[in-house]
Amino acid sequence: MIIKKTYAPRWYNVYAIQFFRLVMERILPPSWFRETLPPKDQRKAVDGFFNLEIVSHCWQYSNMLTYQLSSFVNNPPTKLALTVTVFYAQEDTKSQAVLDFFSQKNVDNVTWNFQALSTGKLFRRGIGRNMAARSSKADWLWYTDCDIIFHENCLDSLAEQLQGKQEILYFPKQERTTEMLTADDPMLRKDSEPQVVDIEAGEFSLHSRDKAKGAFQIVHGDIARAIGYCEKLSMFQTEDTRWRKTYEDTAFKWLINSEGIPLDIDGVFQIRHVQKGRYAKDSKVSKVRSKIRRMQE
Repeated sequence: MIIKKTYAPRWYNVYAIQFFRLVMERILPPSWFRETLPPKDQRKAVDGFFNLEIVSHCWQYSNMLTYQLSSFVNNPPTKLALTVTVFYAQEDTKSQAVLDFFSQKNVDNVTWNFQALSTGKLFRRGIGRNMAARSSKADWLWYTDCDIIFHENCLDSLAEQLQGKQEILYFPKQERTTEMLTADDPMLRKDSEPQVVDIEAGEFSLHSRDKAKGAFQIVHGDIARAIGYCEKLSMFQTEDTRWRKTYEDTAFKWLINSEGIPLDIDGVFQIRHVQKGRYAKDSKVSKVRSKIRRMQE
């Protein structure tokens, strides 16, 4: 397993990221900040059964993580072998309990790969994604978040769509989402014991996507192993004292010069929620962000 260097927290890192987004991305070539991309004709094109790794992070979202992991139990793949990688911190005891529960579940074609990180590393999502990219043996990786649900026929339809494909990046053309749920919504209750749950699909509405953003990045395995995930951009490999906004998603697409190609994939669901786990409960930041999300809704 290849584990690249991570950097200690730096007070100026937030400003470095803003400078990168506003200036560096506009004037400097991406090739300065990554290894050489494998040419298309040298990337493996899968034919038949293949390996997929889904990579997510969880911090104080044990309720949504339960839905995600349950979706693999309720809808196991038959046309691919799945590795479920979840990065988490042991301080998040509720998420630890959920992971302990699912680690005891034997599911056809599913391998659990739960990786504990220090909170400093967990809070910068690029660190875990880079670790997964460099160490993965999979033909394809799907970088996602723990509020995404892989429902009926999702993984098998993905397997069909990726046959023979060699482009760098894909994303689901459509997803189904909830309304913006408040913390007291029955779907987000946090007081139950770990269990296998399911969703009422009728409570989700259909929406289209126009690019591979955030939790919807399906990356060719040869690309992931070759360049990692924002590996040479130290601001995205730097530990932090709290969960930061994930600008590394945009940086990664800049590095590969692609917004992704849409695929017809069934059963992609997302739980949308007002209260963010990365902010301290009832803090001023949490209250402001919650109001903004309600206004956007």
